[in-house]
Amino acid sequence: MKRKAVDTKESPQAKRQKEPIVPGYDIQPRKDDSGSMIWPASPEALENARKYLRECATSKAKTLIVPDKDADGLDAGVIIHRTLTALGAAASSIDVHLVGKGKSIHDEEEREAMGAKKAKYIIVVDQGSRPAPPVVDDPDVKSLIIDHHLSDEFPRNAQPLHPDIVSSCGYLCVMGTHGDLGNTLKWDPPFPDMKEVFKTHTKKAINDAVSLLNAPRRTSKFDVISAWSALLTATSPKEILTNPRLLSARAEINEEVERQTHTAPKFSKDGKIAVFRICSAAQVHPVIATRWAGHLKSSKLEIILVANSGYLPGMVNFSCRIARCARNRHPPVNIISSLKAVADLDTTDLVQRMGESFARGHKEASGGIIPEKEFEELMALMKVGEKADPGEEGEKKTKVKTVEKSPQKNTLSNYFGKKG
Repeated sequence: MKRKAVDTKESPQAKRQKEPIVPGYDIQPRKDDSGSMIWPASPEALENARKYLRECATSKAKTLIVPDKDADGLDAGVIIHRTLTALGAAASSIDVHLVGKGKSIHDEEEREAMGAKKAKYIIVVDQGSRPAPPVVDDPDVKSLIIDHHLSDEFPRNAQPLHPDIVSSCGYLCVMGTHGDLGNTLKWDPPFPDMKEVFKTHTKKAINDAVSLLNAPRRTSKFDVISAWSALLTATSPKEILTNPRLLSARAEINEEVERQTHTAPKFSKDGKIAVFRICSAAQVHPVIATRWAGHLKSSKLEIILVANSGYLPGMVNFSCRIARCARNRHPPVNIISSLKAVADLDTTDLVQRMGESFARGHKEASGGIIPEKEFEELMALMKVGEKADPGEEGEKKTKVKTVEKSPQKNTLSNYFGKKG
C-alpha cells in the first residue's frame, strides 16, 4: 500500500510548540517574567522550603507532620519524614498529627490538638488552604504549607510551599501522584522522569498499594494511623500489599460500596446533575461518584453528585465528579463554578451558612460538607426531581435508559432493582 505524501509546509500553528498541560489540576503551569515555567512552585518558594527543612532537621527540635488522610497526603508525609531523618533529625523528634473524621486543620479542636504536641516546626501536607488563623497560636512555631490545590489564600504566619531520598522515596512520589491524578497519568514534562522507579517497582504493585492505603480512612473506624504506620515502615510497595489491616479495610469498603452503589439517581431539572443519596458511616461517596461518572451518560449530563447523610451527624458529605460523557465538552465542565452558580441563585444567606467547606477541591473533583438543612436548600435550587419542561422530556428520558456496556450487561432498571 502506497503511503500518501506528507506536506512538508508547516503552518504557523504547527510550528507553535504545544504548552504542557498538567492533567487533573486546575490550571496550566504558570510562567515567570522570562517565560520559564514555574513548576511545581517558584524557585524562591522551593529554596525557602529547602532552607526550612534543613533548619528543622539541624535544630533537633520537635517537628510535627500533618498529612492528609489519602494516599498522596500520606506518601508526601512519609517523604518529608525520610527527608528530615536523612538530614540528621532523630526519628524520635518527629511526630504526626492525623486530622479527625470530618475535621479540618482549621477547626479549633484540631488547632488545640496540634498545639498540645509542643512542636517548634509544623509541616502541613495536602490539606488544602484557605484564610484562617495561624496553624497554632504559639507565635514561635514555624509552619510550612505544602499543597497542590488551587488557592491564593493561606493561614496567617504560614510559609507556602540528600541523594538517598531519590532512591528511597521515588516510589512514594509515584504512589502519591497516582493516588491523586489516577494511574493512567503519562509521566511527561513538566513531571519528572520516573523510568528508574518503574524498572524497580511494577505499576500494578504501585497502584494496588495506593488502593490499600486509601482503605482505612474510608472505613467507619477511620483509622488513618494504620495506613501511615504501614507506609512509614515499608521500603517498597510490595510490603504494603501484605499488610493485614489494610487488606481487611479494603474488603470492608468494597462490601459497603457494593451495598450502597445501587441507589437510583434523581436529576436536576436541567438534566446537568445526577444526584445519588446514600446513608453510610463509611467514606464511600467519592468511590461511588467516580464509579457512576463512568456509566451514566446523556447529551446534557455534566456532574455526578453523591450525597452521604450518614457519615457525620447532622451533616451531608457530598462528592462530585465530571461524567465521562462530558469530559470533552466546550467550554469544559467546572464543578466548583457550577456548584457556586447554583448557590448564588439563593436570595438569602445560604452561601454564608454553608461555610468554608462548600465546593472545595478541584474543578474536576469537588464536593463539600454542609448541614442537612442547607443541603436540602441547595437541592431545591437545583430543582432535583422536578420534571423537565415540555419539549425536553424525551431527551431527559435518555439519561436513565442504559448503563455503558460492561461484562455484567446491566441496565439501570435492573441494576437499581438489586438488593444490597
